[in-house]
Amino acid sequence: MASGSEERVTAAVLIIGDEILSGRTQDTNLRDIARYLGTFGVDVAEARTVPDVHEEIVAALNALRARYDYVITTGGIGPTHDDITADAVAAAFDTELYEHPDILAMMTARWGVELNAARRRMARVPVGGELVKNPVQGPPGFMIGNVFTLAGVPAIMRGMLEDVGPRLRTGAVTIARTVRVEGSGEGAIAAPLEAVAKGHPAMSLGSYPFYGEGGFGSNLVLRGRDAAEVEATVAELIGVLKAAGVENVREVEAAS
Repeated sequence: MASGSEERVTAAVLIIGDEILSGRTQDTNLRDIARYLGTFGVDVAEARTVPDVHEEIVAALNALRARYDYVITTGGIGPTHDDITADAVAAAFDTELYEHPDILAMMTARWGVELNAARRRMARVPVGGELVKNPVQGPPGFMIGNVFTLAGVPAIMRGMLEDVGPRLRTGAVTIARTVRVEGSGEGAIAAPLEAVAKGHPAMSLGSYPFYGEGGFGSNLVLRGRDAAEVEATVAELIGVLKAAGVENVREVEAAS
C-alpha cells in the first residue's frame, strides 16, 4: 500500500445494471465501497448508475476516469448477453478483450467440463488489464488504468475489494464526529451551523434530521482530516449552539 498523504485522493463508483434502475434490486455496493475506501483515505466523490447500454457505460466511464483518481464499477461481468461491462471497459480504453488463460484454468478446474460460450464470457479481460482476486466464488474482476471492474453481487464485490485496497494511493483518513441536537428543528440551528461551516472551509459539516417516538432533532456531522481542527470545531459548534439558545446538545459516538 502506498504511503499516506495530505493530498485528497478521490474515487467514483459506476453502478451498472437495469435491475438497479428499475428498483428490482436495491444497491448496497456504494455504501460498502465508500466505507472501505474511506479507511484508505480515499473519498468517494461521485456515484452514477447507468443501464446495460454499451454507449452509456463507455461515456460515463470515460467522464469519471478523467475526473477522479480511481473508478470502481460494479455489475455486468456475468455470463449472460446483457453482461457487457467488460466490452464497454475495453472500448473506453480503446483495446481488445481476450480470454485470460488463468481464468479459463480456474473455471475448468471448478466445473470439470468443457466451458460453454456463456462461461467463457466471464474469462474475458481487456488487453493490458490485471486480475482482481475473487476469494468468494466465480472468476476474478480486473483492473485497467485507474479503473477497477468488480462483480455486482454484494458478497462477491466485498471480497474483491480486499484486493483493491493494497493497490490504492492513499490519502489522509477523514475523521468524523457527531453532535446531537434534540428538541430543536433545523430552523433553529441553521444559522449557528452555517457560521461555523464558513469558518472552517476545509471541513464538511452536515445536518441530518431525525424524527421518532422519542422526539426529534438533528445529528450534526463534522468531517475533516486535521484532528486538532476537528476537535476544536466540535467544541466551537457546541458553544455557538448553546449561545443561540439550543440547550439539549451533546457530542455522541463518531459517525461512520
